[in-house]
Amino acid sequence: MQSPLFNHAEQQSQERYVVQNPQLLRVTLAGSDDILARKGAMVAYQGLVDFDGEYQTQGQRRARARTGEGLDLMRCSGQGTVYFANLAQYVHVVDVDQDGLTVDSSYVLALDSTLHTEVIAVDSQYGVSGTGKYQLNITGRGKVALMTSGQPLMMQVTPDKYVSADADAIVAWSTGLRVQMQAQTVNSSVMRRRGNTGEGWELSFLGQGFALVQPSEVMPPQNAALGQGLGAQFGVGQHGSRAQNQNNAWN
Repeated sequence: MQSPLFNHAEQQSQERYVVQNPQLLRVTLAGSDDILARKGAMVAYQGLVDFDGEYQTQGQRRARARTGEGLDLMRCSGQGTVYFANLAQYVHVVDVDQDGLTVDSSYVLALDSTLHTEVIAVDSQYGVSGTGKYQLNITGRGKVALMTSGQPLMMQVTPDKYVSADADAIVAWSTGLRVQMQAQTVNSSVMRRRGNTGEGWELSFLGQGFALVQPSEVMPPQNAALGQGLGAQFGVGQHGSRAQNQNNAWN
């Protein structure tokens, strides 16, 4: 049999994490360190690999119930190769070091089991943050595979150049950055959106690090598809409808 499809054969690499193609992640398991991945994200595998639900502590369950932020994970262990994907979103591998990574859990595809995750509050003047009041903080040393809707933009933040991003487009940022939430404004009222431009909440980042932005201002596909109304599709992060309603009340 002959076909151009054979041009998409599996990648050969010694690296543990390999982007097989822009929308597919290849991870090699060698029996030592397990991989934690989004539940249901496995699309194929080779070898002797076990998949098991990842246990959540009482603290993690309470944080999830209180904030809506957290990871539904499965543990992948054994020896072999596993391929992960989620709704054909673009996949990007990030090395997490001492700086840490703050991300909306909706954009996490897989991560090393040695990394530590914690739900943190993103402070804002009005009690509403851009991608949800709570985010996931990932610390330690290891790799994280993130997803974006479309090819993203990585923006460097320096002490003399801060970066602002639409609250619905920001995916992740360096944990050490200072974050300020504000609304696009006109005249003297910071609580009113700028006329009828459609621009609303934005996050400003100050310090030294990076901010990752996707070319989309809607929810990640796995949440937008839930059919929870306009707020779920065009709101502000995981808490879109609540933030949108509050924002509308200020207009």
